[in-house]
Amino acid sequence: MKPVTYIRSRTAVLANENIDTDRIIPARFLTTTERKGLGRFAFHDWRFAEDGSDNPDFPLNQPKAQGCQILVAGHNFACGSSREHAPWALLDYGIRAVLSSEIADIFRSNALKNGLLAIVIRPEEHRFLLDNPGIELAIDLRDCRIELPDGGRFGFSIDGFARTCLLQGVDQMGYLLGHADAITAFEQSRSAA
Repeated sequence: MKPVTYIRSRTAVLANENIDTDRIIPARFLTTTERKGLGRFAFHDWRFAEDGSDNPDFPLNQPKAQGCQILVAGHNFACGSSREHAPWALLDYGIRAVLSSEIADIFRSNALKNGLLAIVIRPEEHRFLLDNPGIELAIDLRDCRIELPDGGRFGFSIDGFARTCLLQGVDQMGYLLGHADAITAFEQSRSAA
């Protein structure tokens, strides 16, 4: 996992409320534990018409949404079943951060463990971002702030351990392995007693 410290991107807006994890990646595509390639299934049933062509009405298929790494999602994003494939699909699709006024706890935890920033913002900040699609934002994880083009800022909070892991570019196991010498020394001191 690469360290996550700073993301600068235009926003893509998917304003629908209550987008569940089956919308993010339909269950029929959960046949692998490989992360690579899952982006092609992200929002599959919205992104594509029945004949497999791009749905021109889907917001992320719009030219202005191409290349956006920050998704501003409607209230109660990623509700429903727990599936680690959902953040994997978003990351593989190119999304590095999701902002919403509410994000399901299980999804948020899975996202943060896998390098996807899932940030809950205040309702008035959320409304501003929904109303201004394509705005360029800078997300600074070190200072836990979102910078607007006019110099304004939104603060956010994030679990301290998740933040540490993201900044270091490690998952939970990688964090523990980084302290292997201290763990070994502690175990040896306990066994000698």
